[in-house]
Amino acid sequence: MRPPTPVRPAVRRPGPRCRLHGHAPYTPRVTVTAPSGATSDQSSQVAPVSWAARLKRCVPALAAALFGALLYVSFPPRPLWWLAVPAFAGFGWVLRGRGWKAALGLGYLFGLGFLLPLLVWTGVEVGPVPWIALVAIEALFVALVGAGVAAVSRLPGWPLWAAAVWIAGEAARARVPFHGFPWGKVAFGQADGIFLPLAAVGGTPVLGFGVVLCGFGLCATVRLAVEGRRTRAVRRPAAVVALVSVVLPVAGALAARTLVSDRAEDGTVTVAVIQGNVPRAGLDFNAQRRAVLDYHARETERLAADVEAGKVARPDFVLWPENSSDVDPFANADARAVIDEAARSIGVPISVGGVVERDGKLWNEQILWDPRKGPVDTYDKRQIQPFGEYLPMRSLIGAINSDWTSMVRQDFSRGTRPGVFAMGGAEVGLVTCYEAAFDWAVRSEVTDGAQIISVPSNNATFDRSEMTYQQLAMSRVRAVEHSRTVTVPVTSGVSAIIMPDGTITRRTAMFVADHLVQKVPLRSAQTPATRLGVLPETALVLIAAGGLGWAVTAGVRGRRPADA
Repeated sequence: MRPPTPVRPAVRRPGPRCRLHGHAPYTPRVTVTAPSGATSDQSSQVAPVSWAARLKRCVPALAAALFGALLYVSFPPRPLWWLAVPAFAGFGWVLRGRGWKAALGLGYLFGLGFLLPLLVWTGVEVGPVPWIALVAIEALFVALVGAGVAAVSRLPGWPLWAAAVWIAGEAARARVPFHGFPWGKVAFGQADGIFLPLAAVGGTPVLGFGVVLCGFGLCATVRLAVEGRRTRAVRRPAAVVALVSVVLPVAGALAARTLVSDRAEDGTVTVAVIQGNVPRAGLDFNAQRRAVLDYHARETERLAADVEAGKVARPDFVLWPENSSDVDPFANADARAVIDEAARSIGVPISVGGVVERDGKLWNEQILWDPRKGPVDTYDKRQIQPFGEYLPMRSLIGAINSDWTSMVRQDFSRGTRPGVFAMGGAEVGLVTCYEAAFDWAVRSEVTDGAQIISVPSNNATFDRSEMTYQQLAMSRVRAVEHSRTVTVPVTSGVSAIIMPDGTITRRTAMFVADHLVQKVPLRSAQTPATRLGVLPETALVLIAAGGLGWAVTAGVRGRRPADA
């Protein structure tokens, strides 16, 4: 009888060394091959997975969602801007070294943790379905960013590549779908932070890049510290990159403070902001359009009385908010008479926010109203809001829910040119509400000669939600980005006057009638951000593309067989 074949250990030979890191891409494993025909009760049983092991598998997913929520907490109205840094440090920790499938899921969870609470205001009046649908779509961009960050996390100097990948994701989100939705850019959460002056260097992309780079740099620093404590050795090049990633954004922001100035270059003007309030909050306030117009006219007349009594200085011009006259003053003689009377009472030009129908089209318009000549110039809003001012895919959405199409009965048309009004000796650039979120819309007014920026808005639809404070923070970032005074007249609040350094000097409460009057500087110098325009963002997108290309190439080479 032939003796049984002895058991031989089958040893897997090490594969080719990784060309990127110089070490074997996996650890050799030793397996034992059982004799032919041999059976074992023990080998036929599968060990049950413990609850602790299952819970451990859920930790990365839970952590990704919690770090996303931490990024949300860093946004206004909370002055906790610095929480964005540990939020991205945690995001980098969760993603580092992951495969692309896992990274997609973790990135999506981070996006949900961030955007679900940030955008809850979008469902205040229309219910949770549009809110959840918006978040589900926007989080897809964050998921792709997660996969990109995981890919570049294996590269030398990975915080740089990873931060650029995040900004590339923001750039895509600001452009598609439906002309983009840049709400929630990291830069918009930094109005109170030390990084804010970076906006004057390269706009919101450079400001956001600095914050994210600092966060990923903190992640790399902590990982190296933990590794050094365990191995008693520190990889010096990696340590230098990690520390520079943390220090450079802070140092750059401190140096950029010299670009931010409140100094008047072209004299000063006294500006008045009117907040007339609305009869009640919610979408149905539009049914009371005449009342809203009357409120703003009445508050302007009250301002005129305060001027006559010597309580406030006479303004050089007055700014009304978006939708302050939803009754078309070109078609309604009564509405025109109300605005004429308000303009004559104060005796200076007024910028009136109106809804105007012209040539069968609807326009969200700012109207320059002279106290003697009446309307003399107009600006039509260029970046109109999807699902608010126009309805994409109207027939498809109507088939799903006819109530949604009834909320946007007629689409607004888009303006085609910048709006800069000559008012009281100043060039005033108009950026209507939603447009403040778009880099190009604000910059175009400054390059067209604006010495001061006005952001007329109507937030009454969103009640007392965080939306108002998020939008106010955007205006503060824009003030620093272009070194301009920014005024924010809002129907129901919060209205404000913001200095070129981002400081709010006057503000109103919500849902009250009030007016703000202040002397402000006029400036014509352009910051590097204004002059460079889209170039810094383009450069960061190219850096991201280079890092992703390097990571993919290195991954392919690492998987080639030794004789290839």
